[in-house]
Amino acid sequence: MKAEILYPFVSLVVSMSVTAAAMPLLLKVCRSKGLYDLPGERKVHHNNIPRLGGILFVPSMVAGVCVSLLCMENLDTLTFKAESFILYSGFLLIYLIGVADDLYGMKAGVKFVIQFVASLFLPLCGVEINNLYGFFGIYALPSLVSYPLTVLVTLLVVNSINLIDGIDGLAAGLSILALSAFTVLFFNLGVIGYTLISCGLLGSVIVFFYFNMFGRPERHTKTFMGDAGSLMLGYALAYLGMKYAMYRPELLPVRPFALFVSYTLLLLPTFDLIRVALGRLCRRVSIFHPDKTHIHHKLMELGCSMHQALRVLLGLYVFFGLFNGSLYFLEVSVEWIVLADVLIFAAFHLYVDLLIAKVRRHSGSRE
Repeated sequence: MKAEILYPFVSLVVSMSVTAAAMPLLLKVCRSKGLYDLPGERKVHHNNIPRLGGILFVPSMVAGVCVSLLCMENLDTLTFKAESFILYSGFLLIYLIGVADDLYGMKAGVKFVIQFVASLFLPLCGVEINNLYGFFGIYALPSLVSYPLTVLVTLLVVNSINLIDGIDGLAAGLSILALSAFTVLFFNLGVIGYTLISCGLLGSVIVFFYFNMFGRPERHTKTFMGDAGSLMLGYALAYLGMKYAMYRPELLPVRPFALFVSYTLLLLPTFDLIRVALGRLCRRVSIFHPDKTHIHHKLMELGCSMHQALRVLLGLYVFFGLFNGSLYFLEVSVEWIVLADVLIFAAFHLYVDLLIAKVRRHSGSRE
């Protein structure tokens, strides 16, 4: 058991060390090349901030995983299948379009098409939502349903993490909580490969979180993750969530709660994206139309600072986790829990909207 715990720890520490060592060099390159995220109408920052912090997630994770594998005594038993290379291709494609968007800019429609192509790689390599575990009486799903559902969910998670990355620490903080949970879940299943991936990515995001939250623009120590980081994080979380939720009794024990756990860990960002997309459709504008209707934008309009908004949303994420876990433990049906989640999320937004309207009326009366 001690050796099993050692390998994830090595992956975590190596990833953190690589990110911590490389980040100052990366920030220096960003300054010399002028690679900044500039202030703008939809931005909440007021300084030129380097936007390539997330570019270190992949190399740091790979370094952590590789060093951990080299520490294993039974390394010769590891095998690589063709499906693995398909998956790596999807990760690489998502990572490269993120880098390209950060460096040169890319239209939202073009990005979405490439994301769609990368999402196809998951069912091609055998990662799919193939069982609903009795949700609304549905169990095994045919490929005709599971394949498009997998692609749809992948796109949803990727874009939810990308679009919720609007204030300091939010996308990284939510990802840290989710990756920590996946690390524990896969470790308890004895699946060392996915434990190492979760730990490797977790280590890099933790170090980035420090630079993002506590870095100082005037000291050139602050950075944003950019699309290279947020898109890759979304793709990784979608992959880990579906991998954990898959029904594969020949490889993993049957866990009726598996899909519900993955749903809960990704609930907050995906619910917010669905709400924003539906709102845009109701206003008859493109779902790609940029606006300031995400939950963090609303909290900022309400008067919260970035750090206050971050604490509220991380608290809301933890609340949903504890709420869903408690109800499931009390044997409340998943259908009722999901309905409760929707109602609580809607009530939270309605309450925030009412407070914003009150603030606007008060500001108008003062003018």
